[in-house]
Amino acid sequence: MAKFLRVVAWTLAIAAIFVGLGRLTVIRWWQIPVGDPYLEASLAPTLRGGDWIILWRGTAPAAGSLVLCPEPTPEHRLTIGRLIGERGDHVALINAGLTINGRRPDTEGGCDRFTTRDPASHQDVEQPCRMEIVAGSTHLRGEPLSEGARPADAQLDVPEGHVFLVSDNRLFPWDSRDYGPVPRESCHETVIYRLVSKGGFFDVPNRLTLIR
Repeated sequence: MAKFLRVVAWTLAIAAIFVGLGRLTVIRWWQIPVGDPYLEASLAPTLRGGDWIILWRGTAPAAGSLVLCPEPTPEHRLTIGRLIGERGDHVALINAGLTINGRRPDTEGGCDRFTTRDPASHQDVEQPCRMEIVAGSTHLRGEPLSEGARPADAQLDVPEGHVFLVSDNRLFPWDSRDYGPVPRESCHETVIYRLVSKGGFFDVPNRLTLIR
């Protein structure tokens, strides 16, 4: 029994060392803020306010990745968006539809409807969901409703040294339409995993989730 306990102790110690080294170098964990209705709505259905996520910073974020970046505003508050445009790309968001260099991203069928809160009216809204493919990465996309208001349109060529972020929720976005293209060098953390949600470990559908 004593030998078994020593093996367990050494295993835990080695695991702790690797986690510590990773935390110091290429990963970190972070809790998405609660109480920012625009950011929270923009993340649905992929993430929610209060989620604990793991961020990868060992390599530069690739197109199609969900990334954490500081907004290019005087406040420099943090935001999360889908990296869909880099230097020279022409990005257009018209009537909630996205095109990149004139091409609309492929979709791969529907997913479960979900409920989010309108950040302006604070009313719950049920939205449809689809799977979207950007640069080979498949992720959830919150769809606009068949009737009602749509987010603002935007078109631009992404400037040198910048990236364009788009929210996964296309009905309630908070993205580069609001704060502009983001400097590439400031945008160096990719969301790769959700550990637990605001509801804790017993919120089974929203724990231990690979984020794409």
